[in-house]
Amino acid sequence: MLVIGIAGGSGSGKTTVVNAITSQLKEKVVVIPQDSYYNDSSHLPMEERQKINFDHPDAIDWDLLCDQLSQLKQGKSIEQPIYSYITCSRSKTETVTVKPAEVIIVEGILIFTCKKLRKQLDIKIFVDADDDDRLMRIITRDNLERGRNVEAVVDHYSKTVKPMHLQFIEPSKRYADIIIPQGGHNKVAIDIISATIEKTLHEEAKQL
Repeated sequence: MLVIGIAGGSGSGKTTVVNAITSQLKEKVVVIPQDSYYNDSSHLPMEERQKINFDHPDAIDWDLLCDQLSQLKQGKSIEQPIYSYITCSRSKTETVTVKPAEVIIVEGILIFTCKKLRKQLDIKIFVDADDDDRLMRIITRDNLERGRNVEAVVDHYSKTVKPMHLQFIEPSKRYADIIIPQGGHNKVAIDIISATIEKTLHEEAKQL
């Protein structure tokens, strides 16, 4: 089993990289998104929930994420939480059953900020992209998926996303084993990473 962490700023192209690797390795991969592990805020009024800084490490339930990753590494299935950006809360009744796989990808902007989680990762990849490119992707994504208009997205970016990126995410790049420039558009880097994963799995299989 190989556990890979894929981090990078919001809008850097992490999902594109994850999807590219997953499409090449297919059923060998399971993806654990950091976004599923935001702290449950259902006990707070909606007005308070909307003030939560989702780009700060304190917004993540690291203990649950690390515990469930540990269970997967032990060959056990987990019940992954479901988090909604619309309600800013975790579902009380629904979860997603995730079964172990040969490759586990943990993906999220803040995953390298948690020392406990970093220790569980075999390969750490940071997806890098220019700030302007990231902002354009964030505007498109938040408009389509989170119902925010352009003005609201730009305001949120300048007040929260950018300062948190500079304080927490950009510095976490130093923990990466591999840095992918040009975000998810770097097909050469993605192909090399996929080939490396395949080679590692093949070598592990020979040792069994």
